[in-house]
Amino acid sequence: MRTITKMTLGACAATLAMAWALPAMAEQAAAPATQDAAPKDNSVLSGEIVVTAQKRSENVQNVGIAITAYSGSQLRALGIAKSADVASFSPGVFISGSLAGQNTQFTIRGVTQNDFNDIVEAPNAVYLDEGYIAIAQGQSFAVFDIDRVEVLKGPQGTLFGRNATGGLIHYISHLPSLKKWEGYADARYGILDSTSNPGVFTLEGAVGGPVSDKVAVRASGRWNKAQPYLKNLYPLGAVGGSPGAGAGADLGNDDTLSGRFTVLVEPSSTTQLILSANGSRSKVSTGPYTQKATIAQFDQNGELVNVLDVGPNETRASIGVAGAPRVVNGDAGSDLNNDGVFGGAGEIYGRAPGADFFGYKAPNPATRTFSSDFAFKNQGHVDTWGVNLRAKTELTDSITLSSITDYKNFKKLLFIDVDAGPANQLANYGNVDANSFTQELRLNGKASKLNWTAGVYFLHIDNLSKNGLKAPLNGLVPGNPIDIASTAHLKTTSYSGFGQVDYDVTDQIKVIVGGRIISEHKDYNFIQQLFVSPDPNVVQPAQTAPGFPLTIGPIYPGGVPSPYLDKDSKTLWAGKVQVEYRPARGTLLYAGINRGVKAGSYNAQLNGGLATPDSAIKYGAETLWSYEGGFKLSMLDNKVRLNGAVYYYDYKNYQSFLFTGVAGLVINADARTYGGEISLQANPMRGLDLALSFSDFNALVKNVPLRVGGPIRKDLKPTYAPETQASGIIRYGWDMFGGEMAANANVSYSSSFFYNLRNFDADKFGGYANVDLGLGWTSASKMLEVGVRVDNVTNHLIGLQGYDLAGLCGCNEVSYKPPRTFSIHTRVNF
Repeated sequence: MRTITKMTLGACAATLAMAWALPAMAEQAAAPATQDAAPKDNSVLSGEIVVTAQKRSENVQNVGIAITAYSGSQLRALGIAKSADVASFSPGVFISGSLAGQNTQFTIRGVTQNDFNDIVEAPNAVYLDEGYIAIAQGQSFAVFDIDRVEVLKGPQGTLFGRNATGGLIHYISHLPSLKKWEGYADARYGILDSTSNPGVFTLEGAVGGPVSDKVAVRASGRWNKAQPYLKNLYPLGAVGGSPGAGAGADLGNDDTLSGRFTVLVEPSSTTQLILSANGSRSKVSTGPYTQKATIAQFDQNGELVNVLDVGPNETRASIGVAGAPRVVNGDAGSDLNNDGVFGGAGEIYGRAPGADFFGYKAPNPATRTFSSDFAFKNQGHVDTWGVNLRAKTELTDSITLSSITDYKNFKKLLFIDVDAGPANQLANYGNVDANSFTQELRLNGKASKLNWTAGVYFLHIDNLSKNGLKAPLNGLVPGNPIDIASTAHLKTTSYSGFGQVDYDVTDQIKVIVGGRIISEHKDYNFIQQLFVSPDPNVVQPAQTAPGFPLTIGPIYPGGVPSPYLDKDSKTLWAGKVQVEYRPARGTLLYAGINRGVKAGSYNAQLNGGLATPDSAIKYGAETLWSYEGGFKLSMLDNKVRLNGAVYYYDYKNYQSFLFTGVAGLVINADARTYGGEISLQANPMRGLDLALSFSDFNALVKNVPLRVGGPIRKDLKPTYAPETQASGIIRYGWDMFGGEMAANANVSYSSSFFYNLRNFDADKFGGYANVDLGLGWTSASKMLEVGVRVDNVTNHLIGLQGYDLAGLCGCNEVSYKPPRTFSIHTRVNF
């Protein structure tokens, strides 16, 4: 066990012991002040936050779950504009994903899934207004007109309908007001500290109010327009011809327009209906990856055992052991043929010193410059829309019936340059057309000592995913232009019943028991084909060439020329047992056991590499046994809140993404994690807010093969899972110019993390600390706000996502968060 983990667990245990030993102190500290009311407070982080983590409204400090929650005004004060931004201020939460940040997914306490194919569901669920976002790559969206966000850590599958093995993030939008018309308009403009000083403009607004005494409406929207921040030097280092008109564009542009319309109906004091429709469309460039030169290393058996960063004088294509097959003068050669075999006929030996296979040396990424041929402006798009209906009625004084109906449609077509360089080799595309429908019926009841919840849940997902490699026109791949396509059609239908009972054994002790039983059905169709495809912006076009599309089977190269077909049905269950103890007012201690589960599914691997057996396409359900204890202390009239938790996770058949060659497969491997986290929010004086958090864990995935069917490498770290994270927020507000002036600083730290499960040396981003600063003024009436902000003050190069392609191009493609950004904003509330 590492020292820092011992310190974390020890600190949490010591605080927990203090809470047990000093209940009287906590009760005295929590007692309300009796003196006259204090003058106006300029705090934004203090005050009660009500959450619905247990399907009923409760103060976050009264819920025995590790929760990070922020109100809409707090999100605005922290500068959170995208769904993924909340991870920076939530201990133990991080971001994974693909496509250089154009798609993101959440990692919670090391629980992650970074398969880039869109048929995958994430182990950390994301909900918007109680509607499940079924497409893992759909977890990235604009955050606007949000009432609050709740981040729940640990298995939540008892009460939430889908795939909350590691936890969930729930975004709740603002409701219309039945009392008055209100709204806001917010505009901001920023300049990125990059070569061409690109700009980013955001306009957001909302308006709503009553149209009668029982009906209210609200419309909200957001438009973000960003210029590219990566300067393309193409045709510097070009190998092969241009892949098409417009190639070599600068990357990182974004044009996203989102909107939501909500109708609130309250026909009586006991019934409420909320109907909302939302939509979004994004136009983006090719994924903004750059690259670094890397080199594969083989052992005496010809097995790939490591990948290293290339030194400035390195001239081998890869590192081999003398006497091993196909090794020449210590050089094991390349895998340009993309068949998983290094060296031999058709492969190259040697490289220019310090370069990739094609002689390209990428500029220092801190310059935000690169050279890439397959780089196009507005090449990709993401379009989503959905309808959500929430209905609630009080059947009796103690029983409430709720219905949540949700439909979502998700379409995308996004591209990346596989080698992220100027050689016209391969591109990758992700194309999906998916829709999901969910229906939940739930009863909530209460008695003198009892709260209970019971319900049923239905889910249907119809997902057509086209993921493939594109060998562009005028390129280096023989037979170009072609799409080497993997097409997967997965239909998932799930039924479940759930319930939870909270019973007050005494005034201080509560016992919670809950469970869910799930019936899961899947229907899968997978095929791999070749298409003639001359247009870099079109995938799998209608074919006019004789014999195309050419079916190549699910095993490449070779294999039977037929699709992979399968149906599967499973019964799964999740459960929870927890004890809560409240020794004094403002003190909550809890300990519990959770069983989380995520259904098995299917791979839809890209073509290439060593042959993949049919048996590896299907993978099994994962099961997590979580053992967790924690505390929540509220003191000094709720001006100080100290929360902590320790946990141990025992995973069976953990679904982990193993990326080799140019493709990846989800495999089942056991895993375990232990760790702890602690957070402090305080309002120690008028106008001063402090929020500090720290998390640390040790996570291992056991018995991972270096490739499917290959030798085992034990005890590897999960991807996108920095073991140590910390954040600090300080904000001070004071009266000035007839209103309030406020200054804030946000600091976040992350330790290093791997982006490939094999944990090779080159497949790792270093740790970093990020600092954001802001200064703003709000009028006394709260109608006008103006401010300035600097994000990433130190202009640190912060690693985001990467892929190991050492055999294909002698490089890894890597991406980084945007550079330092200066922005101004103004907001009018009415």
